[in-house]
Amino acid sequence: MKLLRIPYIDRPTRFWAGLAANLAIILLWIWLFHPVYAYLGTIFTRQEFRTNQIVLLAVIVLIFIEMRRGQFRLALAEQPALHLPGLALALTGAAAFIAAERWLDINTLSATLFGLATYGLLGLWMEGRAWWQGLPAALLLVGVLPFGEHMDTFIGYPLRLATARMVSQGLVAIGVPNLGVDTIIIFENGLSQVDSPCSGVKSLWSGGLFLLAVTWIERRPINRRWLLAALGFVLILLAANLARVALLVITGQVLGWRLPAEMLHVPLGIIGFAAACLATLGMLRWAGAATADNAASVGGAAYQSVPRPKWLAPALAGTLTGLVLLYAPHAQPVSAASFAWNFPPELSMQSWPLDRFEMDWLSNGGSLPVSASRWRFEWRGLSGSLLFVASDTWRAQHRPERCFTVYGLEVQQSRLHLAARDFPLRWLSLGQPGASQTLYSAGYWLQSSQRLTDDYSVRIWDDLAPQPQPWVLATILFDGTVDPSAADTQALFAALRQTIQESLNK
Repeated sequence: MKLLRIPYIDRPTRFWAGLAANLAIILLWIWLFHPVYAYLGTIFTRQEFRTNQIVLLAVIVLIFIEMRRGQFRLALAEQPALHLPGLALALTGAAAFIAAERWLDINTLSATLFGLATYGLLGLWMEGRAWWQGLPAALLLVGVLPFGEHMDTFIGYPLRLATARMVSQGLVAIGVPNLGVDTIIIFENGLSQVDSPCSGVKSLWSGGLFLLAVTWIERRPINRRWLLAALGFVLILLAANLARVALLVITGQVLGWRLPAEMLHVPLGIIGFAAACLATLGMLRWAGAATADNAASVGGAAYQSVPRPKWLAPALAGTLTGLVLLYAPHAQPVSAASFAWNFPPELSMQSWPLDRFEMDWLSNGGSLPVSASRWRFEWRGLSGSLLFVASDTWRAQHRPERCFTVYGLEVQQSRLHLAARDFPLRWLSLGQPGASQTLYSAGYWLQSSQRLTDDYSVRIWDDLAPQPQPWVLATILFDGTVDPSAADTQALFAALRQTIQESLNK
């Protein structure tokens, strides 16, 4: 009878006990990261993220091909192995997710930590060498998140400042002392609205995807040489962007050749990006190819030799339970400041209240402090609608382009317009989807008591300050097409700017 206990009782018991322990870990993991799922559903279903969705589909196809080749195998019926790199990535990512949710509240960062930590967790049931080989694929999968816009927000703003300073100092060195940093930033922003992956800091996102794809396809190891190649790639991209901005400023601002500068923008970006990719491909090949290691071959003895202590599963489940209990969302202010808008008598205003659905969308179901007011207006023969959204948090101030898309309008053109020397605003041309005719004009800007900008980067960076100040997002939608440079239109911008400033100063 003792001999019969092993095949008929002990082995099934161990199997089901291991499967139950793994299932508990997976369920705790799913619950820990539950705030991310709604954001991922938004990213991979909405039309404005179509590029990310196409890249995601391509990555999934590549991963499926590799799985058919047998490169990725999960032994979920086994006890988790003490795979230290995977365990460290899983626990570090989970702890960082808790911190990011509590203090930063940046959805893309939380989704990134979820992806990295999940791949680390999978390493407890994967063969070690296959896990390392699949790391570029995991990074590529995480990389399909909309980093382009967020990199432009969080990295692009200080990077543009540094680039503008270097260009300004370089121009001073060659005898052109009159161009300040703000002038260069406004000029470059006005030209960089071409939707191209090689424009400014967005090339870092496109280049990162290229680097990871080449690394995975060509089986390049992620080692010190790879890190040097990646660092070289970033430096080449930044140097190419610096040269691009310098040439554009010299051509368009110093020499006054605005049209040639606009024509040069795309070719300069593409040439710089292509050169960086070719140089990086050469550096990756210099880094060498991944070689088979007999000590860590797929399905070999190395995987079997990794310890599988019985205490690991309950310890991991207990740690995840603690992290679940520690989770707390980012604390938002409980109420928004109230504003009284004193418009000039010449501006005829008629209140147009937002409905409950629109207010819920602005306030994220009431969780964000926001004061929103909407009117119909008439001004010197101009008419349209006006929306002020005031809040202490940038999350309540959505990009108006998305609002127009929701209401069935397509942004045909987006460009910088200077209503005054220190008054940049974003000017939009709108029409029906698929049609070339422009039906409406719109404009928007963000304004605080001390700053005025059309750049969301400035708004978000201000929110990270110890004592963030309230901002107002002003959006104007005209009933038809309007010339933003016309005197009456400029006067309307100035009047609204003054109205907002007076309210913020109270």
